[in-house]
Amino acid sequence: MRVSAHPDLVSDLKVCNVRWSVKGHEFDKYPAKQHARRVAMKVGVSSGLIYLAGTPTINWGDSDQPQTFRQRRYFYYLSGVDEPDCFLTYDIKKDLLVLYVPDFDLHRAIWMGPTLTVDEAQRRFDVDRVRYHTSLDKDIASWAQEYNDTAPVYVLHTSQQPEIPATKLWIDDEHLLPAMDAARVIKDSHEIQLIRQANIISGLAHRKVLEKIHKMTNETQIEGLFLATCVSHGAKNQAYEIIAGSGPNAAILHYIKNNEPLKGRQLVCLDAGAEWECYASDVTRTFPLGAEWPSEYARDVYQIVEEMQEECIRRIKQGVRFRDLQLLAHNIAIQGLQALGVLKPGPVEEIRESGASAIFFPHGLGHHVGLEVHDVSEKPITAQGQRGRRDLVPPTSLSFPVLEEGMVVTVEPGIYFSQLALANAQKQPLARHINFVEAVKYIPVGGVRIEDDILVTRTGYENLTTAPKGKEMLDIIRRGIDNSRASHQSVLS
Repeated sequence: MRVSAHPDLVSDLKVCNVRWSVKGHEFDKYPAKQHARRVAMKVGVSSGLIYLAGTPTINWGDSDQPQTFRQRRYFYYLSGVDEPDCFLTYDIKKDLLVLYVPDFDLHRAIWMGPTLTVDEAQRRFDVDRVRYHTSLDKDIASWAQEYNDTAPVYVLHTSQQPEIPATKLWIDDEHLLPAMDAARVIKDSHEIQLIRQANIISGLAHRKVLEKIHKMTNETQIEGLFLATCVSHGAKNQAYEIIAGSGPNAAILHYIKNNEPLKGRQLVCLDAGAEWECYASDVTRTFPLGAEWPSEYARDVYQIVEEMQEECIRRIKQGVRFRDLQLLAHNIAIQGLQALGVLKPGPVEEIRESGASAIFFPHGLGHHVGLEVHDVSEKPITAQGQRGRRDLVPPTSLSFPVLEEGMVVTVEPGIYFSQLALANAQKQPLARHINFVEAVKYIPVGGVRIEDDILVTRTGYENLTTAPKGKEMLDIIRRGIDNSRASHQSVLS
């Protein structure tokens, strides 16, 4: 089954070879069984029952309207099911993956349309059995009786454990979460295809913004066009809140107000990525409002960040320590800022260790991407430690000591000129390395960040991001202006 696109978008689809799918059709089924086996291997036991609950239907407080549905990502990893009110169990010893779907509700079916049936779910999803929810408690009780306290029920958290009347369960809430984190960090070919698809659609949306930026007057219009383009191409969800910061707002890492006028601003930092079948893309582009750089300051900062990204991406391959790339990015930033006179002359290592470069490059070089935009990994990363608080999660360094084949990571260097950060830096010992007279001249630039999603391969890397940058980016803005003028002349004639 294929989804029809709006006629205006057909040419874009052909150029970028966007593929449409319904689960179980053009794309292969999501490999839930393979994932279940991988997680069991990471748990390291021969028996036990993995139990996961999907996201329930919940209304907003004091309202009859449901909260926006977002499937629990751990549940999706073992099911491929993006439907509410589902459960699953995986019997490790029997290698049996069972999905439980909501019981048939005639009233809901009449009002909301057909609900997921057992037969449909069996066709669509890579599971061994599908049963209705009413069978769940009985099945778990039977399993517990069969194993007679010789194997535990593995759950992510005690708040998500099954409650079976008159049945005592041995609950293990310590081993499943780290096992799933370890499994999820390496992406299989199906997952990579979904991340690639999310990037293709994000690339189309970034391109559309570049074509129309010369007509826009407010950050809100940037956000609106990006969203509209993604939805028109079948991606109804964003992987994270869109950041469309112009001028000084580009120096705010997670600026999401997106409501200020563009007049008088030099650059726009657009950090926006679509989601495709629960998998994220994470893409940032920084560009001028016209086809030329508005100032030497803006051009020079962009070129430094461009070099930071290119040199780091070029070195990606399995076995490389991401920390080494982080240090390389800082070294390039320091040398570039010294050339601009923003940082004073001195040994690069001394300046880096003082923290002076972090005033301008305050975040890590990248993070894992997958079912979460800041995806999980076996060892804790900042994004994990701040779950539920994305406003406190900057782009963060990878904790994994080395890159491995199958990882998808972002490479997102940036240089920012934050008035608040500079004022605070003047009070610190690192101030001796900064020429504040020169630094404040760059405040109107705001900031520059360039971000791509990179797949680590056996021999090097593959850049999954298709959004234009550099010269191609400026050429698209220029063509948009030229096409607009030609259209205007045609109307006048």
